[in-house]
Amino acid sequence: MKQDTLTNREYQIKRGRRLEYFTIIYNSLEGLISIIAGLIAGSVSLIGFGMDSVIEVTSGAVLLWRLRHDADAVRRESSERITLRVVGFCFIALAIYILYDSGSMLIYREAPERSIPGIVIAALSVIVMPFLARYKRQVASSIDSAAMQADSRQTDFCAYLSAILLCGLLLNALLGWWWADPVAAIIMVPIIAKEGIGALRGKTCCDSCGCH
Repeated sequence: MKQDTLTNREYQIKRGRRLEYFTIIYNSLEGLISIIAGLIAGSVSLIGFGMDSVIEVTSGAVLLWRLRHDADAVRRESSERITLRVVGFCFIALAIYILYDSGSMLIYREAPERSIPGIVIAALSVIVMPFLARYKRQVASSIDSAAMQADSRQTDFCAYLSAILLCGLLLNALLGWWWADPVAAIIMVPIIAKEGIGALRGKTCCDSCGCH
């Protein structure tokens, strides 16, 4: 029985690593495309989404390191606290950046250009991210990892941002509602800030809502 449990844990750890590798690769491409497309189109929400992808890559890389040292409980707990705080600071900085730039766009009526690449990457993320989050939660439950649960929540968060971003981009492209982009970006701010504050306090949405 003990050997079976150990084998199953090792399998789940390997599965978790594969998910994190995918997260790093996908979000690296997502972030690069979003930031470039956002700069070209002058879209604050696209640039903010790309910056969030950078945060996802950072989080995934740290969690991957943790999974590689799963047997060391002391190191695992220490890295969890450090990771949550680093990601928390990143989220707060991101929220401030988006609020400032979006406010400026609304005040000065700076209309973004239509961005087909942005629409495509946002639509793809709306499909991919929920599945990725679900698989991460399965691994987290199997190895009883609060950090993996937090990482799955971040992936859920990425899916929410993708949906908000997609709505803003489509409204601008189809109806010419230039204000939809900065408004969509501002909608992201309280979500990002709440997640950042929770991370700085060493908590995640999973802690408050009890999801496991």
